[in-house]
Amino acid sequence: MVTREPRSRLRAVNSEFGAVATAGSGAARPSAAVIGGGPGGLMAAEVLARAGASVTVYEHMPSMGRKFLIAGRGGLNITHSEPLEQFMTRYGDKQDALAQSVSAFPPEAIQAWCEGLSQKTFVGSSGRVFPLGFRATELLRSWLVELETLGISLQTSHRWLGWDQVSGALLVAADEKNSDQIPPQQLFPDITIMSLGGGSWQRTGSDGRWVPKFEEIGINVHKLRPANSGFLVDWTAEFISKFEGMPVKNVSVQASGNPVRGEMMISAEGIEGGCVYAVGRELRAACDAQGNTVMLIDLRPDLSVEQVEQRLSTAKPKESTSTLLRRTIGLPPVAIGLLREVTKNVLPRQASEMAALIKSLPLQVLATEELDRAISTAGGVAFEELDDHFMLRRLPGVFVAGEMIDWEAPTGGYLLQATLSTAVAAANGALSWWEEEHPTEM
Repeated sequence: MVTREPRSRLRAVNSEFGAVATAGSGAARPSAAVIGGGPGGLMAAEVLARAGASVTVYEHMPSMGRKFLIAGRGGLNITHSEPLEQFMTRYGDKQDALAQSVSAFPPEAIQAWCEGLSQKTFVGSSGRVFPLGFRATELLRSWLVELETLGISLQTSHRWLGWDQVSGALLVAADEKNSDQIPPQQLFPDITIMSLGGGSWQRTGSDGRWVPKFEEIGINVHKLRPANSGFLVDWTAEFISKFEGMPVKNVSVQASGNPVRGEMMISAEGIEGGCVYAVGRELRAACDAQGNTVMLIDLRPDLSVEQVEQRLSTAKPKESTSTLLRRTIGLPPVAIGLLREVTKNVLPRQASEMAALIKSLPLQVLATEELDRAISTAGGVAFEELDDHFMLRRLPGVFVAGEMIDWEAPTGGYLLQATLSTAVAAANGALSWWEEEHPTEM
């Protein structure tokens, strides 16, 4: 007789993952192919393997976790410590779609996972969470050892080429250079997890080449766009010669929403930095709609416009404008340079007008930088194409995780959090689906 009663294996493997365990001795083990060896793919592989699945990870780069390493160059920011309710607002209009997965594998779970790899964590002054060693290399090295201990096969230099139109098999080429001469492998796993990233940082493997393969079979993929990216500004040659590469510290910037404080950097092409990234979604939308937009910069957010005006009113006879700005409100040369650049070197003479300009400097931005230079990606597989467990409705048994899905978030730990959380959710969803498709025979 056949029963749909859940088997005893549907129990948690550990508290970090909330994963379902596979059958005990003698029971069938599902085979799983994970496409993509970034943090999302590796996390999905770990959850599947801990549940007893036979797992192979296919990565087209020569090594695993390259984006993980790049993200950790300045210290690996793995998540954020703020309350979960506030945390979820960072995902904008996708917070409801991500709520279940992030709640099931929250920041505390990532910290516990790190400590399980002998990598203790700490909370920085900004609320960001880092490994104590501050090095992505150490965490990744420990992680890969753990994955191999779990019996996971890590196959590098293997590119996914799509699906065979007749058999439905996954097509994987062992060597892209010779893929036209060597027939690709045809894979028929019980479970497939796709975690190929977006389109940023192509040198890490996230090249977006999966998009047309999804579109060919009718899956709606929203256009990949730069997120957490710089914006183009038409600087004069004189300005760039003086200030390229210089930070503008302790400013507040505003697009159409609330102002965001932080630091921005002057680049040869425009502006970048944390506070710019934080308003990037608004700037990108405005540029898309009208070709360009204006970002307002408050060069002295700690002072009111009245306080700035009062201090500027103390100008001394024959005192230059630059000296006045440095002496009274402490503007550095790069900030003064910005004032001159925006006004074409025609600065207001009245203290009230100068104060208003300092508190709301209108900088015209032209467009986002190219996708490959962005930190992360907006766009991807539409949520409508996925069920509640991140399975493609059109392809039962195929699940999607990480930046392949249409969500975005600012820097600060939110990107890696959602990547890992959706990977855990996809892996657990795959295990539950396989259980339902293979009920116990009594």
